[in-house]
Amino acid sequence: MRNNTPPQSPYRNLEEEIIEAEDGEVIYFDDEEQALAAGSDDEDADDANDAQYEEMNLEDIEGMLGQRIPERDDAKITFREHSSAVFSCHLHPTENIAVTGGEDDKAFVWNAETGEVISKIEGHKDTVISVAFSPDGNYLATGDMAGEIQVFKVAQNYKKVWEFSMGDMCWMKWHMAANVLLAGSEVGDIYVWRIPSGDCKILPGNGNRCETAELANDGKKLFVGYGDGCVKLWDIKNTSALVEVRPNEPISHSECVSGVSCDPERNLYMSGSEDGKIMLVSNSGPVAILDPEAGPVEVVAFCPDTELRVAASGTLRGQIAIWDIAKQSIRATCEHSESDNGVTTLKWLPDQTLVCGTILGNVIAFDGRSGTRKYELQGHGAEVYDMCYDRAKGLLLCASEDSTAKIFQINH
Repeated sequence: MRNNTPPQSPYRNLEEEIIEAEDGEVIYFDDEEQALAAGSDDEDADDANDAQYEEMNLEDIEGMLGQRIPERDDAKITFREHSSAVFSCHLHPTENIAVTGGEDDKAFVWNAETGEVISKIEGHKDTVISVAFSPDGNYLATGDMAGEIQVFKVAQNYKKVWEFSMGDMCWMKWHMAANVLLAGSEVGDIYVWRIPSGDCKILPGNGNRCETAELANDGKKLFVGYGDGCVKLWDIKNTSALVEVRPNEPISHSECVSGVSCDPERNLYMSGSEDGKIMLVSNSGPVAILDPEAGPVEVVAFCPDTELRVAASGTLRGQIAIWDIAKQSIRATCEHSESDNGVTTLKWLPDQTLVCGTILGNVIAFDGRSGTRKYELQGHGAEVYDMCYDRAKGLLLCASEDSTAKIFQINH
């Protein structure tokens, strides 16, 4: 599911239809000719279809559409310009502007209050899996699975100021304190560019997919997970690995690392893997293995509130666990009744609130101390792939498989 383009929809628009006549001659019709040729037969078919739809229940309709129909829509704004799954989203740090990227090979910049399109970003030839404004808001970066990266100047009406082709890309993100862009590749190399000059350094890979990464709080180190289960803590400036935990060691992963997180205050790092285990790592090496016993771990996240030393994990089987880091044990399991509602993404909000995007499209909030369910945001009909939160405005932006992005108002 992560960073993979979903299968093409079985529903497609045919530009022409091939019909074999009684004498064996092949006849081609375009859309307009088909409509004229069909005539009254189409009207009869429409009547029959209407009667059929009236007999269909909600489950039948959901099955036909390939997505769930939510009971309600809690979104403040729904953006519908994408023609297929939306994989990535971000909010401008100061302006009421959102950006989304999707399987339609496009990114859209739009007004976060009205949903009006501000700029349509084209030039990509594959699914746009990462979009992000720089921390100062001056630049917008968009990147696709094929490794085509574009950077635009926001104040110059999104004029392109830099681009690069890196080969298949897995992730892309801005440094939190400088106009430095980082991206991980299919062969494991990590590119670090200064924008807009394009000055580059590379953290070399070993042929295994660079699956996921997160910057340490000091901005000097990068914690990285790879497709073979390896994790590394990189010194960005010196392009050297401070820590490397190889697969199948006594404390290590044996399968693809799907999520990583960095403690906001201490030199401690967390990785979750498809092997169903969570590993804690320090600047000196691996510390411990935590086993949620709930299947493949999709995502992990340290709580940014340093007074509450906890972290969260989510699995594709639907377990959401709150971990006591000091005790290296589960503090609470979130009250999540739908066992088949797998977790796709996690984000910590103010007041120690944990929000979780799910396979069914719900966004569920929990108390990060007790695991108690606080509220649920409905509106999406399929997987939530990405979330971005604006603390000042209390806005949560979500991107989904259902071809929409939604903004929810959250008051804390």
